[in-house]
Amino acid sequence: MITKMTGILNRVLDEEVRLQVGPFEYQVLIPEFVRRQVQMKSGSEVAFHVLEYIEGSQNSSRWTPRRIGFQSESELEFFELFCTVDKIGVKKALKAMSRPIKEIADAIARQDVKWLTTMPGIGKQTAEQIIATLRNKVTRFAMAPARETADGSPGSAQAIDGSVFEDAYLALLALQMSPVEARSRLDRVAASGRPYKTAEEVLNVIFRKE
Repeated sequence: MITKMTGILNRVLDEEVRLQVGPFEYQVLIPEFVRRQVQMKSGSEVAFHVLEYIEGSQNSSRWTPRRIGFQSESELEFFELFCTVDKIGVKKALKAMSRPIKEIADAIARQDVKWLTTMPGIGKQTAEQIIATLRNKVTRFAMAPARETADGSPGSAQAIDGSVFEDAYLALLALQMSPVEARSRLDRVAASGRPYKTAEEVLNVIFRKE
């Protein structure tokens, strides 16, 4: 079983990355908050803590191996915990986790149903089930320090770039922009290759271009 992969980040797509490990290129599925972390790292060496699972159904003869990647071990642990909620499988969890795990854990700990329903695919009943299942299990995630990189170090300049874009993404959502539109705007800004030190700089560029 593979638990960690390190290689060159070839491409960052909507719901996955392509990671070059030796002569092989691997597909690694990622939630939106991880996409924000690695968006500026194409061409660089990155490491992912990975979870492997088999995708398929009893009605199908085709079973496909998949890998899901996270930048830290604690993010992976939270994802596995999130998947223990009734009727939340791997696919639904991947779609739902558009925010950093610290924010999600904090909302669960304070039993904030309304906040949880802002996550993609999560309705009121599911939010209540998440709270009932996890409210006593998320304290360490809610109280976690700033995010580590995949190797456990405090983070490089590239990691800071990812955090800036993540903050800008959350700010756009707070301004009632849809996740798809917010991501599209940030992708256009990122394509310039210019370094940004703050989310405010990114937002200024986005709204100046309108």
